[in-house]
Amino acid sequence: MSRDAAVLGVERSMGGRRWEARLADQRLGLALAQRLDLPEIVGRVLAGRGVGLDTADDFLTPSLRTALPDPSHLRDMDRAVDRLAAAIAAREPIAVFGDYDVDGATSTALVSRFLRALGVPVVVYVPDRMTEGYGPNEAAMATLAGRGIRVVITVDCGTTAFAALDAARRLNLDVVVIDHHIGEPELPAAHAVVNPNRFDETSTHGQMAAVGVAFLLLVGLNRALRDGGVYDRLGVAPPDLMGLLDLVALGTVCDVVPLTGVNRAFVSQGIKVLGRRRNVGLARLADVAKLDETPEAYHLGYVLGPRINAGGRVGRADLGARLLGSDDADESTGIAMELDRLNTERREIEAAVEAEALELAERQADAPFILVAHQGWHPGVIGIVAGRLKERFHRPVFVVAADGAVGKGSGRSVPGVDLGSAVTAARQAGLLVNGGGHAMAAGLTVPLDRLVELHGFLAERIVAQTGGEPPAPRLGLDGVLAVGGATSALVDVLERIGPFGTGNAQPRFALSAVRILKADVVGQGHIRVIMGADDGSRLKGIAFRAADGPVGATLLQARGLPLHVAGGLRRDRWQGRDDVQMFIDDVASAAAGH
Repeated sequence: MSRDAAVLGVERSMGGRRWEARLADQRLGLALAQRLDLPEIVGRVLAGRGVGLDTADDFLTPSLRTALPDPSHLRDMDRAVDRLAAAIAAREPIAVFGDYDVDGATSTALVSRFLRALGVPVVVYVPDRMTEGYGPNEAAMATLAGRGIRVVITVDCGTTAFAALDAARRLNLDVVVIDHHIGEPELPAAHAVVNPNRFDETSTHGQMAAVGVAFLLLVGLNRALRDGGVYDRLGVAPPDLMGLLDLVALGTVCDVVPLTGVNRAFVSQGIKVLGRRRNVGLARLADVAKLDETPEAYHLGYVLGPRINAGGRVGRADLGARLLGSDDADESTGIAMELDRLNTERREIEAAVEAEALELAERQADAPFILVAHQGWHPGVIGIVAGRLKERFHRPVFVVAADGAVGKGSGRSVPGVDLGSAVTAARQAGLLVNGGGHAMAAGLTVPLDRLVELHGFLAERIVAQTGGEPPAPRLGLDGVLAVGGATSALVDVLERIGPFGTGNAQPRFALSAVRILKADVVGQGHIRVIMGADDGSRLKGIAFRAADGPVGATLLQARGLPLHVAGGLRRDRWQGRDDVQMFIDDVASAAAGH
């Protein structure tokens, strides 16, 4: 089948998407399968991700030895390393100022763990989402200066914190910014700004999460401390950097950056570290979340990550960083249990906000860009809601939580629309109090009396990027499987292509004309099914959060009628079993003329 032809002829599925083959060159898939002694469909999966014959070995065995760039290639890295090495040698106290999301929490814990291992006095400061908002602020800088701090490392924030870092300079604070958000031509008044997405940066590693940039800082710092004899003078051993990769993997996956290049190596190696349960906080969180199987990227993104995020969303902003930085079993257990409770509370708040936001968004269903706002929405859940609306309407979405005369907004984008640059332009145009982000996600603070103007401003830029129409919704598929072909052996081979996430999508297959033998609603609106083929083979499946949508309705009403079903294959180890099930993404009628 050519890439241009819709898979199984599905031009518009029940989920409103066209099913498209990921692979353009069928011959490459076959050549990879033969060269690597893999099933042909696995060769197709590799080829569909841009893997060639000369890169296949590195892709299947990602290594930091070959993928990690020299830290010094980033602007200001050597300047940052020199200042921090001097502070460590002099035993100066250092503050780590982080963000309240998972990338921020992992970055904060990563840097603080490294410094504490060297006996450096460390102060961790995570701003409160509700009262302080994102990034450095003048009051926080004054607080740190008042505590005798002279060196501050900001992680996952700081690139556009102009006023706060001006204040820091007046307070004689040397601020080292470690960030990855899109920068501007102007830089803040910091001692160093290390950011692969600086406006004047030439690095090819702009896809790293902040925790990846922070890890590069520690690699450079470790080298300087070793070569400068600081370890020997202090009488300390170099920290185990490889043992910290579980934090790097967690932050990388949860910040939804592409799992390609060095990010792929970070996650691949970090998951192995996570499986050894050396980080006490992460181990306790896994226990509370009942994660009792070998961890995968999926568990980072959907089991551990949401719980760490819950502290910053609806609880205490510093809980995630405290958990990840703790070596105290009792303290870690208490924090993990609190985060689990907050995650349950977050889901309840989120469901209420999503229902109201959906009603408002449906009135804009035909617009190229959706912006919804409401007084009283909890700002801690608007990013999740924006993501859900984006998936439903297949276009960029901003959700704004209004509080008095000001609104805090969170946006999620679709491929082909750079939301971060549009928000940065809006801030430069004077429409925002604050704002920034990257291509697929952005945040902002806006005076409500400028909201209509902001909507027009963003819409104009989004239309310019899309040509007036949002990219047509599509579902990329790696091939068509028979029900009997969805085996444990196939899943074993596919796992070698992981870790999966943005930039290396979970392999997704279509099942042709299967019959739904059983379907029911379980949990939070999930649809559980048993699918069957004419040869008697069966496969379990589940469609998450589908009960209220067309995919769920179709599954529940199929009553033995043939359906094309698309999704990814995962192991089902529930209650000691070791089966295979499909995570269903979409369905389409298998009747003629669909």
